Amino acid sequence: MYSKWDKWLFTQVDNTALVLFRMIFGLLIACEAFGSIALGAVRRLFIEPDFTFTFIGFEFLEPLPGNWMYVLYSIMGIAGLMVMVGYKYRMAIIFYAISWAYVYLLQKSSYNNHCYLLMLLNFIMIFLPANRSTSIDARLDDSYRKEHMSRWIYAFIITFIWIVYAYASIAKFYPDWLDGSFAKYLMSTRGKSFEILQHDWSHQAILYFGLFFDLLIVPFLLWKKTRWIAIIASIFFHIFNSIVFQIGIFPYLALSFLLFFFSTEVLHKRLIWKKAYYAAAEVIVPKTKPVILFCTVTFLITMFLLPLRHWVIKDDVLWTEEGHRLSWRMMLRSRSGYGTFYVVDKENGKKMPVHVNQYLSKKQQRSVQSKPDFIWQFAQKLEEIYAEEGKEIEVYADIKVSINGRPRKQLTDPTVDLTQEEWSHFKHHSWIMPSSLYEEKQLD
Repeated sequence: MYSKWDKWLFTQVDNTALVLFRMIFGLLIACEAFGSIALGAVRRLFIEPDFTFTFIGFEFLEPLPGNWMYVLYSIMGIAGLMVMVGYKYRMAIIFYAISWAYVYLLQKSSYNNHCYLLMLLNFIMIFLPANRSTSIDARLDDSYRKEHMSRWIYAFIITFIWIVYAYASIAKFYPDWLDGSFAKYLMSTRGKSFEILQHDWSHQAILYFGLFFDLLIVPFLLWKKTRWIAIIASIFFHIFNSIVFQIGIFPYLALSFLLFFFSTEVLHKRLIWKKAYYAAAEVIVPKTKPVILFCTVTFLITMFLLPLRHWVIKDDVLWTEEGHRLSWRMMLRSRSGYGTFYVVDKENGKKMPVHVNQYLSKKQQRSVQSKPDFIWQFAQKLEEIYAEEGKEIEVYADIKVSINGRPRKQLTDPTVDLTQEEWSHFKHHSWIMPSSLYEEKQLD
């Protein structure tokens, strides 16, 4: 006899949603790879810079020499198409997952949560039976074909999506979002081509729609009475983001998640009617059940806990950025900075300003003059460069930063030698000056 949980988790359901998601996902990751070549992202991020800013702890990663990064992205694009049609699926998705993790960890100058989400989805898709139907793999080997999957896959994907959206909403509960000032500032950067977005009513609409969409979208999709409202809202929300912010494949990837909320009968009838439909509802508990449960629960708990870590780190994450990444803090703030790095020759005590444009691309410069981890990494890089010339130096950074269009405030302590500082992912760094973001509001 099966337990209640076994019956719920391992009842077999039709796999049309997963099959369709595989097709869309494969097409989108192929577009991401080929588009990165065509739009110049590979050149800007890996070919032109003298070095890249890796995620801290992955400094051993280096771009492939010469033009080989173009070759890598080309093969990634082909692998994406193989995922789409389900040919040599496992090999293709493993290759893409490892390659994307490599390029993701190799540079963070163009970091956003969408890239992080894509990395996680790549690895998740390795373990899902997404090519068992409507694929070249299944056509070549009929014994491999299956028209069903375990219900736990639905539960896992929906829970993961819910975590992402929920934290995106929770992060918006901060003063600049709630008073509409960030929406106003963000829309002001869109220019005259989006004149309708420059009105106060549009800022208020963005404020509330953005907040409640992320908070309620998954519950509304799960409840049949509100599902179509949520679907229409999703289409509007993500197409709006695609047009206004031009954020690549992510809006369309987000829309593809809707497949897991539709009835499998509807999806089958409307989209893949030639596929055999499964309705037997057998209970098949695999021998790997303990491994499946351990891995899925561990992953979901990690996804739940990671975004909370900034609460145990001193000061405001909006200012320090400590705990900002890997936390689904999306479209939440704008940072810009300006300042100077100084090196002091330990032998003669001579202090010299650093011309960052001699070392960094324009995109890298924007991050190095506004984000603490980039500032720290650049100091370490300067120490390495001077060490190769046989010189021992100290590095100081005098950086002022503006958050959401505010006047610049001092971010770094200019008296601290950053070459002597260690970096930690889970604690505050004392050379980051205390936040004073809301002092002017409190005085008012």
